[in-house]
Amino acid sequence: MATTRKTTSAQLSGLKAAVKEQAKEQAAPDAPVAANASNEAPKHERKLDKQGRAHAIGKRKNAIARVWLKPGNGKIIVNGRELKVYFARPVLQMVVNQPFAVADRNNQFDVECLVVGGGLSGQAGAVKHGISKALTYFEPDLRKPLKVAKFLTRDSRVVERKKYGRAKARRRFQFSKR
Repeated sequence: MATTRKTTSAQLSGLKAAVKEQAKEQAAPDAPVAANASNEAPKHERKLDKQGRAHAIGKRKNAIARVWLKPGNGKIIVNGRELKVYFARPVLQMVVNQPFAVADRNNQFDVECLVVGGGLSGQAGAVKHGISKALTYFEPDLRKPLKVAKFLTRDSRVVERKKYGRAKARRRFQFSKR
């Protein structure tokens, strides 16, 4: 038993040494290139499908929006309906159009999206997130203003779960002294 442990540890140390040597050999010629790459910002490339559309998925709360973006005249279709019909409240329409305003691309893109889950507010946030990501895929130069406006970050706030012994997530049951 003791001899097998010694041999396996010797084999492992030999493997570790071999891996370290390979890593040194591979890193030696590439070291100057890696130093230059770390100084520069990563280059983002344009990502389009066969129809020339940018596709992205946006999320907010429990809502998930699949968004397709293509050059056009500003028509936004959500689940087969116009934006003003699906999101009747002006506040939600404003939320959906925020990425275009920040990127200064009003009425330049047609958007088609499918949204599932959540309520209208969460769905509007999901569409906003999806449009922002799709804009960066279509025009990588727009990444900077959208990132500064925090439209590319998924809003991770969700409803807190209900705990046992509580009426809701934190609300306690009514206390009765007698």
